[in-house]
Amino acid sequence: MNDFSPGLENVLARQGVTRRDFLKFCSAMAATLVLPTRYVERIADALATVKRPPLVWLEFQDCAGCSEAFLRASRPSVGDIVLDILSVNYHETIMAPAGKAAVKSLDDTVKEGGYLVVVEGSIPTKDNGIYCTIGGRTALDIAKQVCGKAAATLTVGACAFYGGWPNATPNPTGAVGVKDAVPGITLLNLPGCPPNPVNITATVVHYLTFGSLPATDQLGRPLFAYGTRIHDNCERRAHYDAGEYVEEWGDDHARAGWCLYKMGCKGPATFHNCPTVRYNDGTSWPVGAGHGCVGCSEVAFWDTMSPFYRRLPNVAGFGVEAQADQIGLGIVGGVAAAFAAHGVVSAIRARQQPLARHESDGVSAEGKEG
Repeated sequence: MNDFSPGLENVLARQGVTRRDFLKFCSAMAATLVLPTRYVERIADALATVKRPPLVWLEFQDCAGCSEAFLRASRPSVGDIVLDILSVNYHETIMAPAGKAAVKSLDDTVKEGGYLVVVEGSIPTKDNGIYCTIGGRTALDIAKQVCGKAAATLTVGACAFYGGWPNATPNPTGAVGVKDAVPGITLLNLPGCPPNPVNITATVVHYLTFGSLPATDQLGRPLFAYGTRIHDNCERRAHYDAGEYVEEWGDDHARAGWCLYKMGCKGPATFHNCPTVRYNDGTSWPVGAGHGCVGCSEVAFWDTMSPFYRRLPNVAGFGVEAQADQIGLGIVGGVAAAFAAHGVVSAIRARQQPLARHESDGVSAEGKEG
């Protein structure tokens, strides 16, 4: 494997990140991307030698929760590694410039081209988008210009994905996600409320390693992060299969870690890797902490998954896996059906052709042995 480039080596040294820690980070990224261990060296080589692509992070109708989640990544952190490999030219929450200087940073980046865009927050469209303006321009106008000229756009969080909380009924501002506001662009969605920073990092690492975005499902979500149901990998799954459920918050079954299905957990209807990646340096996640999944990575979850503390409807009986499959199929429709029928195969095959130049050993983009 090649040595670190002088620039990256100096950056890592200044932050106290050793070569060993760097390789651990690369191993974690390979695992998150569902790639074989032999890809660790390839990821390390790419991150050590890649030219720093500029990054623009746009915030519209948001709470800044996605930015907060991203900045609280594990050590070596996103800030320590990925943000030193990327050139973050514009991010309202963390950038030093303000006012006209900030706008100039954005304009200069767009003129130069070749940049990545991350969008956080929904985009209002009612009344010509006047409900969110930055520097005298509407979010809709900014998104069309910046995302329209980007090499690729990533949405982070539920709001940028489909409109999120602002999009919930009655949606007074006409809030929508990036796909509806700026159709036809190169787009990848990383929903969640908030999204897991590990998945954001892994997507960027995939792009820097392979020069392309990961394979996605029908909703534009990367398969490595949204290819399996939460229910399938949940640590409480054995209790579900045994018919052992929490009946009331704080009861003995809750303290024993039994299944939260009866308390409204939407894990059987939600596709996300929360149980395996977790949050806060891999410490925990909502179900692990005793709260049911609310389905925040699914479209319109504020409306379709609520009431959050009521179990999924129209399911007879408990404790049988076939019933959980039916729940997922009924709630998320075609997306769940495609995955249940191994529909990901077509997506993987579609990805094999453009990534052929990267694959000389018969491994698909998702790391499955071909």
